[in-house]
Amino acid sequence: MVWVLQGPHNMRLTIRTIVCALCLCGIAPVSAWAQASAGIRAGVSGSPDQFFFGGHIETGPVAEHTTFRPNVEVGVGDGLTLLAINLEFAYHVPLKGHPWTVYFGGGPAAIISSPRGRNGSDVGGGFNIMLGIQARRGLFTELKVGFIDSPEVKLTIGYAFR
Repeated sequence: MVWVLQGPHNMRLTIRTIVCALCLCGIAPVSAWAQASAGIRAGVSGSPDQFFFGGHIETGPVAEHTTFRPNVEVGVGDGLTLLAINLEFAYHVPLKGHPWTVYFGGGPAAIISSPRGRNGSDVGGGFNIMLGIQARRGLFTELKVGFIDSPEVKLTIGYAFR
């Protein structure tokens, strides 16, 4: 479902959507937030074809090998600007004797797009599934497949500060 927002009254709906999505970030236990780290990310997406950049926070474990990794990405190109608020969980699979960890996961997303040359924004929801690899020192890359209003595919490279 996508809503077209125009005018100050409808801007409140956009703000409420963003606030609700950010409030969901509080579902991780307090002890996990105490171990949180931040990171930066950038990459390309397909459908829409865009370059994007953003950041994330990753909690400590909320369950065995599982972290909460909410992130925000801003995409530009293909005639629109897209803001994706992704509330994702990642399950990490350590590789014995290697400095790398494979992870997979996913979660819901709030998608806000602003077409170039048109007033208003489209707000929708989506869901992402991801697969990635991350070095202990922080470098990571991931492939994300999106459904509903999320971009269909994203290839990301980033760094998690620890």
